[in-house]
Amino acid sequence: MAEVLVYVDHVDGDVRKPTLELLTLARRLGDPVAVYLGAGVDAAAPVLAEHGASRVLAADAPEFADHLVVPHVDALQAAVKAVSPAAVLLTASAAATEIAGRLAVRLGSGIITGAVDVAAGEDGPVATQSVFAASFTTTSRVTKGVPVITVKPNATSPEAAPAAGTVEPLEVGFGPLATGTSVVSRSPRAATGRPELTEAAIVVSGGRGVGGAEHFALIEALADSLGAAVGASRAAVDAGWYPHTSQVGQTGKTVSPQLYIAAGISGAIQHRAGMQTSKTIVAINKDAEAPIFELVDYGVVGDLFDVVPALTEEITTRKG
Repeated sequence: MAEVLVYVDHVDGDVRKPTLELLTLARRLGDPVAVYLGAGVDAAAPVLAEHGASRVLAADAPEFADHLVVPHVDALQAAVKAVSPAAVLLTASAAATEIAGRLAVRLGSGIITGAVDVAAGEDGPVATQSVFAASFTTTSRVTKGVPVITVKPNATSPEAAPAAGTVEPLEVGFGPLATGTSVVSRSPRAATGRPELTEAAIVVSGGRGVGGAEHFALIEALADSLGAAVGASRAAVDAGWYPHTSQVGQTGKTVSPQLYIAAGISGAIQHRAGMQTSKTIVAINKDAEAPIFELVDYGVVGDLFDVVPALTEEITTRKG
């Protein structure tokens, strides 16, 4: 069976959920081989094995932590040479997408970015993308070289499929560009206790209808009752009600959760482009003519100041 390389996204050995999704998708194409770069492989290997990694190619060097992007490209290029894979899968994060692009150029291969599904085809992997602000769905495949594909988080649900997960050393030679950009300092991001916005299975977002920064507590309470991430529309962010890092939309972050709840958001195309691929969409808006209702699975016409607290209370009661 052909092997498929999966680039592991992790934080000091804590494997992030999108990587487990990639392993699940990789099993459709062949035998997953995880590429783990940095420290902490001993903690990560059992998790990777549980989700189908037959092998874990591991390398650790100061370059991975002290320099940006290029050392990871060097390592993935070495992994491709060692394995001759049927495809290389990465998450569609900003950093991984840059890594994917550089890798494809080095390999002389085609690349597909931001896929929402990957399946086996007669002539190689077939990727599904949502394009033009999610107005169209396309299927495509790479016709030259080793397919390099980035996949959006929540494209599938991680499924366990225990495999050997044998850890093997990956020999990496770093090129002259590897140390061209250095990390000179790091500042930890304040922890909210909520999942990362782009990876969350559930997202609750607030918009102009929230009416002010102080009212975002209602959105946060609903999100916390569901174990969800909090998002915001561009209007809410531009007004200074919520941080830009939480903006969902064409000029913010693209999310594709299992459940997306939009409260007080009219549904302008800028926002829709960032969340239209969500599996189930629920909107709460007092304007029955709001454009957001054109794409929802469930719509509630009502004042969010009445609906959101009632919904939060009901969810909390049922959980209790």
